[in-house]
Amino acid sequence: MKRVLFVLLALLLCSSMVFAAGGKETAEAGVEKNVKLVYAEVNPLDSIVGKTGLYFKEQVEKLSDGTVTIDIQASGVLGSENDVLDSILGGGTSIDMSRISAFALTSYGAEKSKLLSIPFTFENREHFWAFANSDLAPEFLNEPQEIGLPIRGVFYGEEGFRHFFAAKPISSIKDLAGMKLRVSNDPVMTGMVKGLGASPTVVSFGELYSALQTGVVDGAEQPIANYKANAFQEVAPNLILNGHTLGAIQVVITDTAWNKLSEKQRSAIMEAGKLAQAYNAEISENAENEVLAGLKAEGVNVVDVADKAPWANATKAVIDENTKNQAALYQKIKDMK
Repeated sequence: MKRVLFVLLALLLCSSMVFAAGGKETAEAGVEKNVKLVYAEVNPLDSIVGKTGLYFKEQVEKLSDGTVTIDIQASGVLGSENDVLDSILGGGTSIDMSRISAFALTSYGAEKSKLLSIPFTFENREHFWAFANSDLAPEFLNEPQEIGLPIRGVFYGEEGFRHFFAAKPISSIKDLAGMKLRVSNDPVMTGMVKGLGASPTVVSFGELYSALQTGVVDGAEQPIANYKANAFQEVAPNLILNGHTLGAIQVVITDTAWNKLSEKQRSAIMEAGKLAQAYNAEISENAENEVLAGLKAEGVNVVDVADKAPWANATKAVIDENTKNQAALYQKIKDMK
């Protein structure tokens, strides 16, 4: 009898130990791990995209109860957009997130993203935001996953229309003839510059200031806020507001970083993205207008373009060439105006 009682007590003790261990394991599984994500930004923090990144950081950290922190490395300290993407897509793990221009993915096979950088696609900001807030936008954000790239889009934004600037005055398309204009490694931008009669010259964004200063290039193109934030007016004080493309941007996260996150943390990232997208839409136009007024006050030679039709006509070949294989999809974007 004593032996039976001993066996029963032993079994009861073992069951209690297993239950306790199971309870401990369950509790540990419910604890969120702290994750730090390194976020690359080529522009300074006081630019439109820099401010958007800071807002996104604040929201992620708030919504994740501090379990996810964002370390923003701004002003191109981690390299140009293409440097960052080359590192990420080459298997590097030192960068977890990046703010990129929509066209930056074109060089990596993203055909849908290319449509967002076609000259004169968006007639105004309202047109772009109609797209960015539409049911079509997620299809574009998810394209990297569809084509096998180890990144995924989180949210869209914009940094204003892009304009040309140069060391010497530009008052019309004719003044661009023969000028060496800096381009990124992007076929659409290269084709556009050729169509305008200029000579496209690939220069890293981090080297653009010195390239303008030394005459390696005569001019370049950027949104107004980035032009000011990077002090390009010091070496190229002539700006023509031709608005060839809207500076559509997106924030991406690597698959490696995504896989570190719990479901709750992923939800925090995506919700913060929605809030940051709305914040970007709220601040962009006013911030750009303030910058433009300041540039004029500094003495920058700013030329308005009343009629953009000649510019659009000059780039028609590159528009047609780069939309012909996705004509129906491109038309959907155009029809959102």
